This record gives sequence, C-alpha cells and structure tokens, in this order.
Amino acid sequence: MKVLIAGFGSIGSRHLKNLFALDSSCNVVICHQQSTPIAVTDDFSSSVQRVYCLEEALDIRPDVALITGPASTHVETGLALAKHDIHLFIEKPLSDRMDGVEKLLNECRQRRLVLMVGYNFRFYEPLQTVEKALRKQKIGRVLSIRAEAGQYLPDWRPAQDYRQSVSARQNLGGGVLLELSHEFDYLCRLLGDVETVWAHTDRLSDLDVDVEDIAEVILQFRSGAIGSVHLDMVQRTATRTCRIVGTEGTLTWDWDSHRVRMYSAAADKWTDLHPAEPLDPNDMYVAELRHFFDCVAIGRTPAVNGEAGRRVLQIILAARRSSEAKRSVKL
Repeated sequence: MKVLIAGFGSIGSRHLKNLFALDSSCNVVICHQQSTPIAVTDDFSSSVQRVYCLEEALDIRPDVALITGPASTHVETGLALAKHDIHLFIEKPLSDRMDGVEKLLNECRQRRLVLMVGYNFRFYEPLQTVEKALRKQKIGRVLSIRAEAGQYLPDWRPAQDYRQSVSARQNLGGGVLLELSHEFDYLCRLLGDVETVWAHTDRLSDLDVDVEDIAEVILQFRSGAIGSVHLDMVQRTATRTCRIVGTEGTLTWDWDSHRVRMYSAAADKWTDLHPAEPLDPNDMYVAELRHFFDCVAIGRTPAVNGEAGRRVLQIILAARRSSEAKRSVKL
C-alpha cells in the first residue's frame, strides 16, 4: 500500500514513525508544501519519497493519505485527494470552519472512501474503561461531567518556536478550542449529542498569539446531563482530567497517572477500574492508525468518522459564536 503524508510537522513525523512500526516495508510519500526542505533523519529516511506539491503527490497515485497540515488546509486537501479515490485519515480537527465540510463528506460517501478523523483518545485504554463503566451504568444515570485540559503553550513542542506553531495562529486554525478539541470528542462519545452550548473564550495571557488561550464551555447534552469543559494553553504544570457524577456514584480519570476510579454509593467506597501505571502515550497513535488501515482493508466505517469530526467542529464554532454574542447557542 502506498501512503501519502500531506503536511509534515510534529504529528506528521509521529505518524511516519508509527507507519514503519506497523509495516517496515511501507511505501511512504511525504508532500511538504513549504519552501523549507523536509528533514527525515530516522533509519528509514531512505525509504521515504519527498515531493513539494500536491500535483506531484497525485502523480504517484497513493492508496491512502494522512492529512497532517494546518486545520485550515484540511478540507481543500481532502477534497483534492478524495476526487482521486484516495482514502483519508485527517488529523484533528476536521477543519477550522464549516466551508466545504459537507462537500468533503459527501464526496467520500459517494466514492465509498474511508474518512477517519484523528481523535486518538478514542484509542486510549483508561477512557475506554470509563466508557465501559458508563455503558454498564455503574454509576447510574449521568448527571454532570467536568473535563479539564491545560498546558503552557511553549512547553507543548519545546524544539519549536511556539509563535510560529499552528496552535498560536488564527490563519492556520489555531486556538485552544480547536487544538484541545479531544475533550469535545470524547465527551460526545461518552454522553451522546450536545443540544446547547454556552461559552466564554478570551486571550488573557502574555503569550504572543492571536487566538483564544482560555475557554470555559458549558454543554447541555440531549440526555439532559450537563457538561463543563475548561481548556487553556497557559497552565503550568500540565493537567488533563475528567470527573463524571451519576445518580449512583462518581467516576474520575487523571492523565498523569492514567488512573480511573469509581465511587459506588451502594458500597460507600472507591475502587480502581484502571490502576495508576505507566503507559506509553504513543500506543494510542499506533492503535488509531492500525484501526484506519483495517477499515480501509475491509471497507468498514471507522470509529471516528467524518460525521464525528463534523460534530466536534460544530460544537467549537457554536462556542465561539456563544462567546461573541454572550448567549447560549442551540445546535
């Protein structure tokens, strides 16, 4: 199978390494549409072909493509590739705007192409443990959920000037809502569709960015449960947590320890559903790529399809409208 990586930043580099971990004989082409040369320094660098425009990449006739450039380019690149019957893995978020999203989804649907969005936390074992507990109604009916994710932006990618990163620049699809959109995806996976969004977002720090660096978002789920999401790119040290309150107990998850705990009101005690233990974060990236290629091989709809990516984008854009208008927005 011939694989195209369209865009080659930090996530593109990660996916390249994982591709070769999955298949050492993988045939990879990197399309890097910038003036600076591509630096591939790993042992497999001689196996990678490099091109510098999408037309060159299409001439090579890839079977699948990983779209890993800025969010603002995802839809345009995806449409160009889909029209050549190329299966698509689009790194999150699906886009930074709704323009062209429906056209892309329809194009893939009509051509029976796999379209997967890279929300890798779907493949993270502790959150899968949380999901199983909720499906079994271990804490009864869910009443509320609180998710938090924050990290000081210059610490995200220490080798890169944060001011030049996608995260910091509005024209590339940056901002904390889009960059930390994993929370919206996994909350929808756990609790279902969102009905109403209320949000306040702002740029409050001294960071040299032109995007929101803090967001507080309230979600009303169709189930009736209320969600509260805090996102920031200013917090030191980093944190990522979730707390779910049900009629019969509470579930908590913490990224630092990978621990999932459950309080049962009936038993009046806490128990570990997933122990605190070291986990390699890269495992979920490998798992999502394996899932994508499995879906391509058998023509199956992926766990995180285009509609799931669109749903997250709708929530984010509603949050921005809510913050600007200072009112709730119904989806």
